[in-house]
Amino acid sequence: MRYFAAAKAAAGVAEDVHDLPGGSTIDGLLVAAGLGGHPVIGRSSFLVNGVTVSAPAPTRVLVDGDRLDVLPPFAGG
Repeated sequence: MRYFAAAKAAAGVAEDVHDLPGGSTIDGLLVAAGLGGHPVIGRSSFLVNGVTVSAPAPTRVLVDGDRLDVLPPFAGG
């Protein structure tokens, strides 16, 4: 899992790795990382293996080897 900008500040690291049981979702991964319910993370968008996850992103099931990018809202245009 890689974090960017405010998500990186919330996580306290730029990236980390988690081993999860089969059928785990993005939400489950965020809880495992200690970020479930964090306001910045709750407003973030997600990429799995470089592809934007459509809503509802937290219910997206992850498989072994997936890389999740957490992108908080960015200011500017």
